[in-house]
Amino acid sequence: MYEYITGRLTELNPADAVVECGGFGYRILISLSTFSKLQNAGLESVKLYLHHHLREEEEAFYGFFDRDERSLFEQLISVSGVGPNTARMMLSSMSSDELRTAILSQDVNRIKGVKGIGLKTAQRVILELKDKVDKAGCADIAAIAGQPDSTVREEALGALVTLG
Repeated sequence: MYEYITGRLTELNPADAVVECGGFGYRILISLSTFSKLQNAGLESVKLYLHHHLREEEEAFYGFFDRDERSLFEQLISVSGVGPNTARMMLSSMSSDELRTAILSQDVNRIKGVKGIGLKTAQRVILELKDKVDKAGCADIAAIAGQPDSTVREEALGALVTLG
């Protein structure tokens, strides 16, 4: 399995990047989040964490600026009905933290707002990843409580009011 690639960034587009390493140019599919981080960094030499996707007819590398985004991508593609392009679209529409918060707070509308995600897929993502994201310890409870429409926050406030 490939962990990462380090090399010279020769092309950068919103959907992909070309990294030259060892005389070869590797086309790596990226999210808009990774694109903006690479663009803002302005680095000539880059390091992208990889996910190697291999199917009968296609082989592709998906690249991520950090391991956190790659980890969430791999969790997303483990959900039935979510492929690598859909997961990349989700990570392009919102940051890793925003997506985790939406999953943990069971915000179906937020996830459904991503192009190509319907109600059933959004519910499936929440159902299958709620425990995995929580177990990974990647989401901060304070971030969830900070959401104005969070049911967790409303329940906590209701309990505190009841206690006086």
